[in-house]
Amino acid sequence: MSQTPFYSLRGISKAFPGVKALDEVQLDLYPGEVMALIGENGAGKSTLVKTMTGIYQPDSGELKLAGESIHLATPDAARKLGITAIHQETVLFDELSVTENIFTGHHLTRGPLKMLDWRAMRSQCVKILADIEAQIDPDILLKHLSIGQRHMVAIARALSFDAKVVILDEPTAALSIYETQELYKIVEKLKSAGCAIMFISHKFDEVFAIADRYTVFRDGCFVDQGKIIDITQAQLVTMMVGRTVDQVYPKENIPLGSNVLKVANFSHPTEFNDLSFELRAGEILGFYGLVGAGRTELMQAIYGVSKITQGSIEVEGVSVIIHSPADAIKAGIVYVPEERQSQGVVLDLPIDQNITLPQLSKINKNGLLNQHSEYALADEYASRLRVKAPNWHEPVGNLSGGNQQKVVIAKWLATQPKVIILDEPTKGIDISSKAAVHSFMSELVKQGLAVIMVSSELPEVMGMSDRIIVMSEGLQVCEFNRADFNAEKIVSAASGGLNEKTIH
Repeated sequence: MSQTPFYSLRGISKAFPGVKALDEVQLDLYPGEVMALIGENGAGKSTLVKTMTGIYQPDSGELKLAGESIHLATPDAARKLGITAIHQETVLFDELSVTENIFTGHHLTRGPLKMLDWRAMRSQCVKILADIEAQIDPDILLKHLSIGQRHMVAIARALSFDAKVVILDEPTAALSIYETQELYKIVEKLKSAGCAIMFISHKFDEVFAIADRYTVFRDGCFVDQGKIIDITQAQLVTMMVGRTVDQVYPKENIPLGSNVLKVANFSHPTEFNDLSFELRAGEILGFYGLVGAGRTELMQAIYGVSKITQGSIEVEGVSVIIHSPADAIKAGIVYVPEERQSQGVVLDLPIDQNITLPQLSKINKNGLLNQHSEYALADEYASRLRVKAPNWHEPVGNLSGGNQQKVVIAKWLATQPKVIILDEPTKGIDISSKAAVHSFMSELVKQGLAVIMVSSELPEVMGMSDRIIVMSEGLQVCEFNRADFNAEKIVSAASGGLNEKTIH
């Protein structure tokens, strides 16, 4: 390991109205190494990344690159120095080709008239994609690519700037197991090329698989840093949250009630076929499968987002027809989507208005706004979920990822549903917020609510579910009862290697 950091931050502070996001923090990135930045949502990680890439300028402190003090007035200034970030939700352009996406904002030109050199850009695009072993057509429109392939394009775009510092911000959140392994290979190539890499992830298995060093932040402050071989997961968790998290999966044995939901013979033209299951009051039913198994598509169909070719739904023994989300909500079925920022909340609206959005006509009688009633309802549910915010008038876009997720859940709980569908409920949130969401799930089923949880994290789905239905390529291949949960069998079923209707 190198003993001299390539990119260093010392005494960095950054404040916003009412919030001190960073308080004299420090950080070191070394050439040819991966440093894992670890912290809860709200620890200051996003603010730090924006400061390191020129989006924000620090109120105080110093940034040094290769031993020289630097000032990053703009993101372009950072890119010119070889500092680039790849975000979980990188903005790319669906209607542009892969080559156009990679070179947007820094086109290659030729001649005195600075004509666009498409041949050179395509040639360079092919080379970069080959370097990261991404088998992607440089001429294909981005909208035709999978989520994993889009991440590869985002990485290729970052490398097109001749990156020396690469920041990976939750890069595996939407990737399959295979795509994650491919990303690891790319990171190893970047290390071999001498890049200094910062890796942000809430998944400790990834941190210990890929990182050489760690840095821990808590509440905008630097806590500790060191070599990953000298630390344990339990120690990292304690530093992150300031206390031990003894029970991440607080599953309780709750007597199950009568059937609340019955889904029969559900089929979709392209996504899934002949799916049937029942759900009882007080039950958490887990759905597990690899990316592309059709789990999310099934949940969206139940919720009325997409149309089915056949199938029926009963709620508490009564047949219901669901053509739209409004029909589902009326029937007592609500859906917390995987993509919370684009589908779950309106980022520019305040917390109270997000929570009351599905009930505007109910709260505001005769078309007149009743702000007092709206705020009171939001206060009840935001408080129950312990949303961290200065007040309920704060825009949701200003909250951490974990608190945004709590707002989405609060919004639907306020409708007093019979069934709540949680699609990847802890995606991209820290271990403490995960524990809070899991604890609240246990509270919900204690009250008789029926919960469907879709999760790609096997420990989570095994830790919280009463039963697990495994899907593979649009088919319902296995159902496991809690007493028979077996990680190897569940993964085998998800991979198509086991096909028994029920494991007793």
